[in-house]
Amino acid sequence: MPLGAVRPSPLVEQATERLREQITGGHWPLGTRLPGETTLAKELGVGRSTVREALRALAGAGLVQPRQGAGVFVVATEPVEDWPTRLRRAAVTDVYEVRMALEVHAAHLAATRRTDDDVAVLRAALAERRAASARDDAAFVDADIALHRAVVAAAHNPLLADLFDEFAPTLREGLLDMLDLVRVRDQDPNTGDDTHAALVDAVAGGDPEAATAALRGELEHTSKLLREGEDAAGAE
Repeated sequence: MPLGAVRPSPLVEQATERLREQITGGHWPLGTRLPGETTLAKELGVGRSTVREALRALAGAGLVQPRQGAGVFVVATEPVEDWPTRLRRAAVTDVYEVRMALEVHAAHLAATRRTDDDVAVLRAALAERRAASARDDAAFVDADIALHRAVVAAAHNPLLADLFDEFAPTLREGLLDMLDLVRVRDQDPNTGDDTHAALVDAVAGGDPEAATAALRGELEHTSKLLREGEDAAGAE
């Protein structure tokens, strides 16, 4: 099928999408050598530099691969999703299982590496979580996530901190949905305060076993509530 000329702007994005459609739609099967830049530019009605940028974007998505002296070949018919995209598509219960592995290890490290400044931040975060219990679900969830982020930060491993930040938006959405469905805060606005206090005390006291036990217990409880929330949503 003909490619058809693209609209004037934004050219690179439109050209990339048009070429992507040709690949994912099967017009150019796996292993096919794409037409040259001059041919593609003429069919799309753009300059060769625009085609070059579009092909670079498709290579970044894992769809095509340039081969020196041979051209550009189709190496996949479905784009490779980046990590943030996969997280957005994942079930929150699956995310929580990975979160548990990440945070439990971070809590263990935090209890052995925390500084006096880290302890002060943790104490302040716990106090803010308690204060937020008098506010709405969004404020409470934000304060809860901030406390967990402080624990991860106290591990002093920037990769763990970056991974947690990748999870945070999905976690926030899942927790808000869970609170809306399960309504645990109706009876206990500061739900989980005892386990969070135990976690902070264990990290501050340099007790990695107690820290991991407190965090594991808290996350397992929340994971159970999330599953109940999904079951409730499915029953509606």
